[in-house]
Amino acid sequence: MTKTENIDLIKALSNANGVSGFEDEVVSLYQKALQDSGTFEVDHMLNCIYTPGFQNADAPTVMLDAHSDEVGFITQAITPSGTLRFLPVGSWIDANIAAARVRVKTRLGTYVTGVVASKPPHFMSASEKTRPVSYEDMVIDIGSSSYLETVDDYQIDIGAPIVVDVACDYRESSDLFFGKAFDCRIGVAAMIRTLKCLNDSPLNVNLKASLSAQEEVGLRGARVSVQTIKPDLAIVFEGCPADDTFSEPYMIQSALHKGPMLRHFDVSMITNPRFQRYALDIAKKYNLPVQESVRKGGGTNGAAINAYEKGVPAIVIGIPVRYAHTSYGFVSYADFITASDLAVEILRSLNQTIIDSF
Repeated sequence: MTKTENIDLIKALSNANGVSGFEDEVVSLYQKALQDSGTFEVDHMLNCIYTPGFQNADAPTVMLDAHSDEVGFITQAITPSGTLRFLPVGSWIDANIAAARVRVKTRLGTYVTGVVASKPPHFMSASEKTRPVSYEDMVIDIGSSSYLETVDDYQIDIGAPIVVDVACDYRESSDLFFGKAFDCRIGVAAMIRTLKCLNDSPLNVNLKASLSAQEEVGLRGARVSVQTIKPDLAIVFEGCPADDTFSEPYMIQSALHKGPMLRHFDVSMITNPRFQRYALDIAKKYNLPVQESVRKGGGTNGAAINAYEKGVPAIVIGIPVRYAHTSYGFVSYADFITASDLAVEILRSLNQTIIDSF
């Protein structure tokens, strides 16, 4: 893929609407990007498993994974004044929700723009001005003035999915994308590029690539897709939270422009140390910059895959994203390329003996 093609793909994936459970647009982009080079299987959760045309059926199965969903909201109720009460989908800090511009899906499949609104300060009591902000005090205003206008004219129902309304752009001078949903659309883009780089390459593994749904609400899609694929090994792509704007220098483990992050530990998974060491050695061999991390929180689809049956060795290749789980984020094009290059070299090097050694 050319740089222009990569940039266009990342922009399209970032701009796509895909809150957990409603990932249709992302699945369509995934299929379009890889059309004519393999086959797809989409299940009832919207997990989309891609099987490349190049296969080695007698070899061990390696699963690639990236999740299609993004954090967002869902319509809980419609008020008499026409505004929407909502619930967060995925993990949010309430203070980051207020005043966001959003897109609400109508029953026709179109989107209506609106804003997350709260009581203006002019009408707040002294105690209201000082208490912590909560999403329960907010509504989404789409410009309607009544329940019937929202339902009949705007055609919005309870259960309508909502995403932040942000357009992605790329800044050549700083090598940065600015947009939404890089957790995990940048990982999806890296998985697509990896598969394209391997097209027609002879491999000693049987490759399957899962675009997994509903990661942000409990790794749900990966728990299903791993049962379909039954892998012997897994590489998980992720858009991981960057820590370079608020951590002490010695604690920075996922900075922009420093390469992808390979995570040793989080609260959901202890990474197989032998596979992790192997991946780090491959990065060193090919002069690919990487970062290592140990996290006291977080979790990825690697945990769901790692816990399948007798255990699947899995690593996470995380591309740093500033301000994940907010409306806006930054991500580095170079980090995206390095993440994909690392996966390509790992996959080209694998065979049954090496996988058995993990």
